[in-house]
Amino acid sequence: MLLAVLSWLCSSLLVFVCGGKLPEAEVKIEVLHRPFLCHRKSKYGDILLVHHEGYFQNGTMFHSSRTDGDKQPVWFTLGIREVIKGWDKGLQDMCAGEKRTLVVPPALAYGKEGRGKIPPESTLTFIIEVMEIRNGPRSHESFQEMDLNDDWKLSKQESVCSLSNSLSHSLVSCSLPPSAR
Repeated sequence: MLLAVLSWLCSSLLVFVCGGKLPEAEVKIEVLHRPFLCHRKSKYGDILLVHHEGYFQNGTMFHSSRTDGDKQPVWFTLGIREVIKGWDKGLQDMCAGEKRTLVVPPALAYGKEGRGKIPPESTLTFIIEVMEIRNGPRSHESFQEMDLNDDWKLSKQESVCSLSNSLSHSLVSCSLPPSAR
């Protein structure tokens, strides 16, 4: 009983200290290969072409783009949740030709639900090689500029603020009330 009370107190203190949110899970990144020359680094909104292998914690491979399906690398837009959050976070600032290992905790992978072969609460390891980086659609960058509180939704206030900025051709100081953050 005492242990449960202490655990609750510690988590409550952590929530209070962190401003009402528990700290977000982190992706562990290890660079396996980085090319000597890097002309550009990946950023949110870019379209990436990647080869990848996925492993469970016990080392069993559950997927490889090189051997499964059509054996082709896959294209996706970084940062718009086309892939798991762990990839969106772990593939930023990469060069074409770079290879990384990402260890992705459940909260940034498939969480409590799991998916297909992946059981709930699985920590996954990916080996990912970026083959190519292209400019993504401008609309993604525009949306990120408008979404002031990063909740992936546009409120009326965020839309009005963005419209005011574009009509005045100068940046109007826009801030959301604390309740909207």
